[in-house]
Amino acid sequence: MIYLLAFLFGLLIGSFLNVCIHRMPQELSVVHPRSACPHCGHPIRWYDNVPVLSFLLLGGRCRDCQAAISWWYPAIELVTALLFVLVVHRYGLTLEAAKYALFVAMMLALAVVDLIDRLLPDPITLGGAALGFVLSFVVLLPPGIAAFLLQMWGLQPSLRVASVLESGVGAAVAAGTLYVVGEVYFRVRLREGMGLGDVKMMALIGAFQGLSGAFWTLMLASVMGAVLGLVFILIFRKGLAYELPFGTFLAAAAILLVVGAP
Repeated sequence: MIYLLAFLFGLLIGSFLNVCIHRMPQELSVVHPRSACPHCGHPIRWYDNVPVLSFLLLGGRCRDCQAAISWWYPAIELVTALLFVLVVHRYGLTLEAAKYALFVAMMLALAVVDLIDRLLPDPITLGGAALGFVLSFVVLLPPGIAAFLLQMWGLQPSLRVASVLESGVGAAVAAGTLYVVGEVYFRVRLREGMGLGDVKMMALIGAFQGLSGAFWTLMLASVMGAVLGLVFILIFRKGLAYELPFGTFLAAAAILLVVGAP
């Protein structure tokens, strides 16, 4: 029953993610107006807006103009639902599960937007970083390097203070590291290799996962980007100067570590 509820709730959140993915790159409100068909502009009826089910009942077409509905919509709803089930399976019915369900939802939205539009919206990256910092006061991160340094200086921070410090240090160091890498790349190659969106995204990841989690996310994303990027370039015959959506790899790595790491 818990898994079923997680799945259904994930479908609903996935439906909202579709709105964010479609509207945020255009800097449109995600709450107003109502969703409408992108082809004919007719507002979508509530009974045609049931996640996945409406897509199947309508045969993947708009009720009014019969234009094809992108398969992205049900796919994102299903992936979100499955991720929520995996989060609940790992963390149980806990505040930690709620925190990381929110985190993987944001990662999924960023992955798709960066893949399609090469953009990482500030409301998710910066807003998510601030939210992750606040949540570290409620759902505690394990003590990290900040707490270790304080202990070396003879201070004994509480677990809550250590968690907040780990979130803040994780966000700052992770974002700063990626910024320095991008600057070095720019000065050596004389072209941008890392956008500020990726830097802000690392702040989000560090705020939620702490410095250690951000470090492993960055390492895994780099490996994935190198291997899968090379495969993509070879298959589609892109030049070596082709810019890959690194935010998509960061998101995939972060999700894998949250739902799959021991």
